[in-house]
Amino acid sequence: MINPALYLIPVTLGDTPIHQVLPAYNHDIIVEIRHFIVENIRSARRFLKKVDAAIDIDTLTFYELNQHTNPKEIYSYLTPLLAEKVPMGIISEAGCPAVADPGADVVAIAQRKGLKVVPLVGPSSIIMSVMASGFNGQSFAFHGYLPIEEGQRMAKVKQLEARSYAEDQTQLFIETPYRNVKMMNTLLQALRPLTQVCIASNITCQDENIRTHSVSEWKRLLKGLNNEQLQRFVPRVPSIFLVYKGC
Repeated sequence: MINPALYLIPVTLGDTPIHQVLPAYNHDIIVEIRHFIVENIRSARRFLKKVDAAIDIDTLTFYELNQHTNPKEIYSYLTPLLAEKVPMGIISEAGCPAVADPGADVVAIAQRKGLKVVPLVGPSSIIMSVMASGFNGQSFAFHGYLPIEEGQRMAKVKQLEARSYAEDQTQLFIETPYRNVKMMNTLLQALRPLTQVCIASNITCQDENIRTHSVSEWKRLLKGLNNEQLQRFVPRVPSIFLVYKGC
């Protein structure tokens, strides 16, 4: 039996096989848990079946936590752990729970109540993109989604570039996959020629693609490409963009 605690359970990114990114230890923890706080019940059930087909999903209890959840309900989600001393798990949609994820709200409550919180090992696209970019891994900042409106987005990109030069800091952000090309165009218009840009797409998946070039090199690579050719460099899949000062 595992100890009563709130276990933060990473999930695979995309269709990556479980055995490539999650240790066997995670399996041993997951099969012991009967109460899960999840971002999406359907995808959480699917993930648990990937972990172990023998798991009886119908015996499990799920508490959904996303943008539609009433904040007042979140406190009650931890009742099994608080009152019954049984372990609970948090499952995100992808990657690590509580990192750019609503699960952080539950973890904050657990910490305030003195509950044991156990993060399990698994893939984080944020960390892995920093590792593969060649940028500063000692100081970096993740900004989530940038503004959609073009003028505001341009201003934000310039602000992040200035911060990278001033603080020697890697800047990370994401975009909805179908707007990846638009984001790249904004970067190439807004940033200095020597500033470096990395796009890390479908991390850990079979078609993983991570490229780092200066703005001037990106412009040369992408010049004259049609939409299909552009997909080789800026695919419409989950991606992280990274910006770092030029040499």
